[in-house]
Amino acid sequence: MCGIAGIAKIEPGPPPEALLRRMTDSIAHRGPDASGYYNDAFASLGHRRLSIIDLATGGQPMTCDEGDLWITYNGEIFNHAEVRVDLERRGHRYQTRSDTETILHAYQEDGPECVQRFRGMFSFAIWDRRRRTLFCARDRLGIKPFYYFWDGGLFVFASEIKALLVHPAVSPRLEESMLPEYLAFGYLSGEKTMFAGIRKLLPGHHLLLSPEGLRMERYWDPPKGGVEEGRPEREWIAECRRRLEETVRMRLMSDVPLGVFLSGGVDSSAVAALVRRMVDGPVKTFAVGYREAPFSELDYARRAAGWIGTEHHEVNVSREDFFNALPDLIWHEDEPVTWPSSVSLYFVSRLAARHVKVVLTGEGSDELFGGYGRYRFYDLNRRWMRYYRLVPAALRRRLRETVASTGLLSASLRRKLQHSFLGLGEDLESLYLDNFYSAFSRAEQERLMRAPDGLPAATYDSFREHWQAAEGSDLLARMLYADLKTYLVELLMKQDQMSMACSIESRVPFLDHTLVEFAAGVPGRLKTRGAEGKYILKKAVEDLLPRDIVYRKKMGFPTPLRQWLEGPHSESISSMLRSREGLLGAYLDPVELDGLLEAHRSGLVDATDRIWRLLNLQLWGDIFLLGRRELWREGLTVGGEVRCGV
Repeated sequence: MCGIAGIAKIEPGPPPEALLRRMTDSIAHRGPDASGYYNDAFASLGHRRLSIIDLATGGQPMTCDEGDLWITYNGEIFNHAEVRVDLERRGHRYQTRSDTETILHAYQEDGPECVQRFRGMFSFAIWDRRRRTLFCARDRLGIKPFYYFWDGGLFVFASEIKALLVHPAVSPRLEESMLPEYLAFGYLSGEKTMFAGIRKLLPGHHLLLSPEGLRMERYWDPPKGGVEEGRPEREWIAECRRRLEETVRMRLMSDVPLGVFLSGGVDSSAVAALVRRMVDGPVKTFAVGYREAPFSELDYARRAAGWIGTEHHEVNVSREDFFNALPDLIWHEDEPVTWPSSVSLYFVSRLAARHVKVVLTGEGSDELFGGYGRYRFYDLNRRWMRYYRLVPAALRRRLRETVASTGLLSASLRRKLQHSFLGLGEDLESLYLDNFYSAFSRAEQERLMRAPDGLPAATYDSFREHWQAAEGSDLLARMLYADLKTYLVELLMKQDQMSMACSIESRVPFLDHTLVEFAAGVPGRLKTRGAEGKYILKKAVEDLLPRDIVYRKKMGFPTPLRQWLEGPHSESISSMLRSREGLLGAYLDPVELDGLLEAHRSGLVDATDRIWRLLNLQLWGDIFLLGRRELWREGLTVGGEVRCGV
């Protein structure tokens, strides 16, 4: 796991050696063990190394083919030893034990098709000095990041956006067209970022930059699923277990100590239990929780660790810890922090970094096997809609008005009902997108946004594109496919940035692409059954864990954010959001914003997620667009009092 950066030009010029060093220095946390550089008149490659494999000879940028090919690479190819055997049989000669050299030789052998050989997580750039081409690739699921800027003559790339912003040609400007999608989802699911002109290389894609220009190509896509195969249930379950064991074993490849993030849920607990069976000596596990007991999973993590027999470590996060860390974590993520759990993930990563350099996690299981409650809830609403349509239209309208405005219901219950057909009637798309994904619905955005000329209305085009691509699959398969292409990519970015902020590598066994392809073919009846999600996975690991761990209710890494945003400090946060000097002042209607904050304060609505989204947007604007990072370096809270920072 490392940090990469580079520059390529259509026209030759002096090598920007000092600039490249500043770019890589900005992401030194991704690779504190070593640095390296390559420069010529057309291209420059930089690298910051976190040494995991081949500690002695795996330095980068690395070359082969008599210095014509150079690579800078971030990630791990878990099957590289197997690929190496084939390449050596074909005549390739190795100088190191590293998977980096395997990528180079595979590219020599197969060109862009080399990526089809790899099982793992990766983003890399290969400069062919003789042909003056730059080949860049990102892994199939988007586990490792790759950002770039291209203006037709200059191409700049890096593992993190902040490294791009070091280049004088790349300025930190808001991509206004993406504000609606941010307010809805909290992240951008397509290739654009919050910065104008900066793009993501999408998962499963590679690009080739040549003197003729830039060419992009998709080389892999998750199967759409939804096709029933007549195999006995026990065979599906046995194969699920076999494949999970294989992918966990592959991710134990390391020359440094490794551990497991353990929440006490079935996903991370299954991974920890398998690791414990596969390695000699103690296994270290790490958990995070809060002093507010209803939101803490530490008891479950302790129970799982005790059953499995791991060397367990844990950390509690307080309100002060949380808000003090937030500004720097926005800087690490480069964009507003979507999920409060990012902050908690940072603290457990910091804990783990004291003991290990690699961790395995349970990320991705829910998107493979139907673990989220929204999948079952949406299907239930769709079924009930058949009967609801028999109710007279006037009564349906009155029910929606009652759910939205009655004071007889608590804010929490009213929010839950608004997730149902009683709140949104027959608009199933709004039911799914506005409620299960969006903090600000389209209607709320229309009221709140004081949009400059040309700013589009709220849009879900990126999500809808993937939803429509899976047309013809059953409902669950469509939801899982769309989440793999959108929601999961954001979760993986969070995991990468928060772990790398602490200079540790995180690995995701559930997201080996062969396991993803298998999961897509599993019948829906084996993913969700009644009120149970991830049915096949739970059956596959029943013998590894206590039943109350396997079948406990999913908590989803909760955070006591609502309580933390309320109380004596809520007015200070409200004042910061109302500031006319910040980013929000240019885009939000102050009357509508005041109304939202007052409705939340009075308990009429629970706007926690909306306030969180606006808070992060305001901070991100201060840090990146207005250059106020130093103002926030001590955090939002000092001695328990919220600082407005403007």
